[in-house]
Amino acid sequence: MPANLPPQYFEAEKKFRAAKNPTEKIIALEEMLAIMPKHKGTDHLRAELRQRIAKLTQAADKKAATQRASMVIEKEGAAQVAVIGLPNAGKSQLVSSVTNASPTVAEYPFTTHSATPGMLQFENIQIQLIDTPPLVSQSIEWWLRHMLIRADALLIVVDLSDAPLTQIDSIIAQLKDMRIAIGKEKAEEGVVLSHKKALIVGNKIDLDNASQNYTALQNKYKDQLPVIAISAKKGVSLEELRSKIYQMLDIIRVYTKTPGQKPDFNDPITLERGSTLEDAAASIHKDFQAKLKYARIWGSGKHDGVMVKRDHILQDGDIIELHM
Repeated sequence: MPANLPPQYFEAEKKFRAAKNPTEKIIALEEMLAIMPKHKGTDHLRAELRQRIAKLTQAADKKAATQRASMVIEKEGAAQVAVIGLPNAGKSQLVSSVTNASPTVAEYPFTTHSATPGMLQFENIQIQLIDTPPLVSQSIEWWLRHMLIRADALLIVVDLSDAPLTQIDSIIAQLKDMRIAIGKEKAEEGVVLSHKKALIVGNKIDLDNASQNYTALQNKYKDQLPVIAISAKKGVSLEELRSKIYQMLDIIRVYTKTPGQKPDFNDPITLERGSTLEDAAASIHKDFQAKLKYARIWGSGKHDGVMVKRDHILQDGDIIELHM
């Protein structure tokens, strides 16, 4: 059976041949795979493309192993949030101001060449922020795309004193090239590999023209993404930023207790909103999920200590007592 490939497939194939690094090659192959019609005539070609993608990914992983450990950052805390932006937007200053990390901070651009993690404290949980190199098309590190896809959300930092709308347009264009969509953005032609929660952070609100530019930023994006104005250097609105990051992640905190004892409010389970009692049990230990009979719950039930089943949807602040 003939493959009957559309013209868009051959355009993507040209991109693959012109690609200069593993990331560009993988993106082109993924686009070819997405465009290709699904029938028996394409089965062999589809398998071949998947094999190529696997080999390139494996080669990229081997390359990563020879570079700095910071290129592969394991998730810690309640969530992992990648901090992105153009040169001199103040990403490193922000991460340094709200976490325990010490990225290089300077008044000149391109001071971040690797990825630096730090832990942000919000009430009784920690959220991992990762300072990343600037999103400039000519110098994007090949591993950055994989890092952004792995992250739970993105913090988009723009300089409010320097045409923030133009900065956002550039960042969104770079993300589209990586097949990453944000907020309520709809996928255009091609394939979106990852759709990310995101928060726009307008930095340097203390500088001239920043307030006016922030108003323009809000007017354009407030219906698509949450937006906040801060000054990382002066410490303006950093507490509000912590709260905004938590809200953007859309997670809940659930507390556990053993029968006859008080709950531990210092170490909550963090789950996606809409998670069930069974999800909570599984996050503690797989044996809990298998052996769970029922639980008693305080918080979202009609009565404190009410008995609930596995499919009960949990709310932020719930206290659960698991019975095996």
